[in-house]
Amino acid sequence: MGEEEYYLELCERPVQFEKANPVNCVFFDEANKQVFAVRSGGATGVVVKGPDDRNPISFRMDDKGEVKCIKFSLENKILAVQRTSKTVVLPEKRSLKLLKSHNINVNWYMYCPESAVILLSTTVLENVLQPFYFRAGTMSKLPKFEIELPAAPKSTKLSLSERDIAMATIYGQLYVLFLRHHSRTSNSTGAEVVLYHLPREGACKKMHILKLNRTGKFALNVVDNLVVVHHQDTETSVIFDIKLRGEFDGTVTFHHPVLPARSIQPYQIPMAGPAAVTSQSPVPCKLYSSSWIVFQPDIIISASQGYLWNLQVKLQPIVNLLPDKGRLMDFLLQRKECKMVILSVCSQMLSESDRATLPVIATVFDKLNHEYKKYLDAEQSYTMAVEAGQSRSNPPLKRPTRTQAVVDQSDVYTHVLSPFAENKEMPHKFVIAVLMEYIRSLNQFQITVQHYLHELVIKTLVQHNRFYMLHQFLQYHVLSDSKPLACLLLSLESFYPPAHQLSLDMLKRLSTANDEIVEVLLSKHQVLAALRFIRGIGGHDNISARKFLDAAKQTEDNMLFYTIFRFFEQRNQRLRGNPNFTPGEHCEEHVAFFKQVFGDQALMRPTTF
Repeated sequence: MGEEEYYLELCERPVQFEKANPVNCVFFDEANKQVFAVRSGGATGVVVKGPDDRNPISFRMDDKGEVKCIKFSLENKILAVQRTSKTVVLPEKRSLKLLKSHNINVNWYMYCPESAVILLSTTVLENVLQPFYFRAGTMSKLPKFEIELPAAPKSTKLSLSERDIAMATIYGQLYVLFLRHHSRTSNSTGAEVVLYHLPREGACKKMHILKLNRTGKFALNVVDNLVVVHHQDTETSVIFDIKLRGEFDGTVTFHHPVLPARSIQPYQIPMAGPAAVTSQSPVPCKLYSSSWIVFQPDIIISASQGYLWNLQVKLQPIVNLLPDKGRLMDFLLQRKECKMVILSVCSQMLSESDRATLPVIATVFDKLNHEYKKYLDAEQSYTMAVEAGQSRSNPPLKRPTRTQAVVDQSDVYTHVLSPFAENKEMPHKFVIAVLMEYIRSLNQFQITVQHYLHELVIKTLVQHNRFYMLHQFLQYHVLSDSKPLACLLLSLESFYPPAHQLSLDMLKRLSTANDEIVEVLLSKHQVLAALRFIRGIGGHDNISARKFLDAAKQTEDNMLFYTIFRFFEQRNQRLRGNPNFTPGEHCEEHVAFFKQVFGDQALMRPTTF
């Protein structure tokens, strides 16, 4: 299978630790994400490593028997060691204070550090779970809830195993994930993952069921808000996205895997040691090994090989595995690192080999602009609240985060539409249709269209002599009025004479000051267009010759400079009876340049009658 087929991979730089063996015991602390390698009960050393730790922590402690569990407090300030089922030892003497106690029969517990929630398993069947929530030194009891066990014959003793439960935050909400090895409905074969939503307030509710359509040994991870289910027998994994549309039966939503099952990308274990030794080829890592232990949200540990990996999702391969572009966009827009992949999908759907139909292209643009508009609205609400003096409100206002799902007009213009419009092989009708489709979508979401998109449409129309269409677009305001657009039209007068009047009409609608229009045209090096405009409104007798000559010189077009210079000589002759510039016009530099390029004889001589 080519690399482009794998959509899951182990991180490049895993945490390495001493392999588990009879002398060395390995523990993992889910709160700090640290691996403890304890040699000889700690007597010959304890090494602690985490994904972000540049320097591992090493220390020794007296061997007082087998270590059952070992952890640091947050920020590694206090060490706690458990050697018996009933005692936890703090090597440094500390006083502990009992904050709160609850009497409850507990079969097993599970703690989720990200949400500070602990789940306690109670009752004989172990399937009534009692959550507690810790916050700022207080412990709150949340409503207990029951996990529905699968239907089974009377003779079989069923109970809820800790192995089949996980807790994870998905799309900002805490869920309890239950791996049910047999469906509750007898007509359905295969295991399923049931998601219970556990809110801070209110009862826990069954929300989603992920259909696995197979049986065997499974393990769960959550990566980038996706539920990843590993299947040991087939050595493959599948991913589920609960934001994608599923089948709703009135109470729960059923989901199927987003993509076909695939293995995690093969991983090579680099050979450690001196340079001479590392020339040996890397050893392939045994994926889905029985020695793998999976922790939430995205950690896989191989104690026998001495590695801790973070599981990662690769988005680029998914582009070719999910042919439905609408569903693909829904999926990609929810991922963290999605922008460049989304832009590559847009380019791909406009390419000759993979060209999508206009309705599909419209769907993709609408999905992008829906996210873009959500962000613009949130940003506007925030700005208005700040201006209204609500910035010191309680809770404090948060500026909306611009995620990679916000693909704006400049992104689409730069990476997709501009290269697409420049492709000479593309039929121009298709190019114009796509550009207009994007503009339609922006208008539909009431997003102000940036002038450079209108410019791209106009340039494409002019390039292919579609002047009639251009006229219609302007006449029916398909292209919104703007000063840059009006200036572009003025510059097109030599190709299409009616453009001059279309431009003036637009500027009048915009109530633009005439001198401002001249400034904009000169800044865009449209010197002749500026001169034509000023003549059209009868203001050419009062304009500054120097300003126009400066602009003409900047274009480095000598013939243009000659034309502008000659125009002002003729104006001087008409107004003063002499073509020469007066000292007050400060054009000496330009006269010298004119002589240098064209010679003294090219200067106009005064006309006498």
